[in-house]
Amino acid sequence: MLRTWLPILALAGAAGVTAWATDFVTLQGESTVYTVDCRQGQWQGNRCTGSLVPGHRYRFRALKVHREVLYWIVAFPEPSSRYVDCTIEDGRNWTCPPNRQPSKTITFGMSRGEPVTDRSDSPLPFHAVHKLRWLLLKAGLPAGKTADSSDA
Repeated sequence: MLRTWLPILALAGAAGVTAWATDFVTLQGESTVYTVDCRQGQWQGNRCTGSLVPGHRYRFRALKVHREVLYWIVAFPEPSSRYVDCTIEDGRNWTCPPNRQPSKTITFGMSRGEPVTDRSDSPLPFHAVHKLRWLLLKAGLPAGKTADSSDA
């Protein structure tokens, strides 16, 4: 009986870890963007001439019923902010009109869990990587010199 269940449990565990590492499954309709900075170098498009280091994690929570999106920087002392009058399909697909206040975030919309960056009124510049690469960098391990996406 153990021979039957052990491979099934191993596959389920691997699927769960993969879903967590890729943010395929998120809590409460949230999306997180994992940014990186370029230390002792400069950005040339998505390539860092120095070393990639973990940057801020920007988290977004879409509240479809209220037509608003809350956003904050994880582990940062500032309170959350919000966008209002948003068009929300779900936590990974939404768009909001720009705030009148200077923005503390990187996007006014998400598509398939990725920040929308094709607007001329984009807020803060950023370079992002997938969660697993960000975690490797956070652990002090090398994870390449190229960001997965950016506003560049």
